[in-house]
Amino acid sequence: MLLFLIAYCLLLLLVGALASRSVRRAEDFFVAGRNLSPALLFSTFLAANLGAGSTVGAAEFGYTSGLPAWWWVGSAGIGSLALAFLVGPRMHRVARTLGLFTVGDYLESRYGRATRVVTATILLGGAPAILAGQIIAMGLVLRVIAGVPELWGSMLGGAIATLYFAMGGLRAAAWVNSLQVAVKAAGFLIAVPWMIAASGGWPALAAAAPGKEALGIHGAGAQETAQLVLMLAPAFVVSPGLLQKLYGARDETAVRTAVGLQGMALLGYAFLPVLLGMVARVHFPRLGNPGLALIKLFGEAAPAWLGGLMLAAVFSAEVSSADAVLFMITTSAVRDILEPLKGGQVTDASLLKLARRSAVAAGAAGVLLARRFQSVLSALSFFYSLLTVTLFVPLVAGLFWKRPGQRTALAAIACSLVAAAVALVCPNALGRWIGPVPAGIAASAAVYVSRAFSLKRHSPYTG
Repeated sequence: MLLFLIAYCLLLLLVGALASRSVRRAEDFFVAGRNLSPALLFSTFLAANLGAGSTVGAAEFGYTSGLPAWWWVGSAGIGSLALAFLVGPRMHRVARTLGLFTVGDYLESRYGRATRVVTATILLGGAPAILAGQIIAMGLVLRVIAGVPELWGSMLGGAIATLYFAMGGLRAAAWVNSLQVAVKAAGFLIAVPWMIAASGGWPALAAAAPGKEALGIHGAGAQETAQLVLMLAPAFVVSPGLLQKLYGARDETAVRTAVGLQGMALLGYAFLPVLLGMVARVHFPRLGNPGLALIKLFGEAAPAWLGGLMLAAVFSAEVSSADAVLFMITTSAVRDILEPLKGGQVTDASLLKLARRSAVAAGAAGVLLARRFQSVLSALSFFYSLLTVTLFVPLVAGLFWKRPGQRTALAAIACSLVAAAVALVCPNALGRWIGPVPAGIAASAAVYVSRAFSLKRHSPYTG
């Protein structure tokens, strides 16, 4: 099993190295020369979204909650469909017209320099958490496969993702992601029916479930479902890592086709890791750490051939999502922070070199931060919440409404963070239904709209 995984990792690096041979300009690294076909865009989006949260995290959620855990990945599918047909085509048009590389480029062109710096600082403070989530899962896989200590496993997994991404940026990641998606699809489509049948079928899963509410998709009620959707779905509309992949699309038709099909695929896939989590509960009813449910299932309860295939699929998922987060962190750090510090006087060759060095630094930071979080779900929940409350209103509203300017955007961001913090620290202060993310979005929208109507029409840098 270990030899199989080593061979697979070497294959990923080989594909990344071959793809990187065509990366000669910063535009190739950042946006793949703006020439990604629908097939490559589909695979790189799906690979990014099928990471630690949608494998190890979703199985953990399925183990503890049953079918309601569908909403963890299902919300990503809902957000992806909104991106495909409402936000994505317009964002792609703006990016191509203005030659944008990052979401920070868009925010500066729409609002002004200060908005770019503020959002970049917030996101660069939170984005390493989601990278840490992927690295935690990689360490768990290697511990089960070979008994490698989690720290060393995390370092090895992080190094693999960092190497092929640093070589070729988005272009290399898109080609590597195609291979990763094929492995993941084969693994999950074979494993789920096999493991359910081998574990006694649905009656066995139902008998092992934590309660009756675990057997219906809505679980304990609409409140928990709504809060989960509000936390996750908007994040998949405004995630800089996804939007910047979208910048690389060949045209708007590719955006609608690829991202839309990817959203539909997520809606169907969302059941698979949840069902595997429920299967794990049949075999390990008193598992001390539910985060180990998926990995323990394939390390100890599955046939050797299936366990090897699935652990490779899970490892592949974490690596592919790690490269997506590296993409987001690297491009933002370079374009939003480092390049301006050099006074904007950076040649194309120097920009490419700076991006590669930043990718290596980001990968190292992710490995170190992985030791700070206790589980995949805790790391990802933190990032998704921060991302959504900060970016959702200024980014989406700014695409469709030209009146609000920089002061309005900054006020909305500040109020969103305050409202989310209040809801987090005092859970009942804003009402039983209002969690941190809904509170942040509502406050941001209220400030954005009220300030926009109270001010006269202005240039993009005021108001």
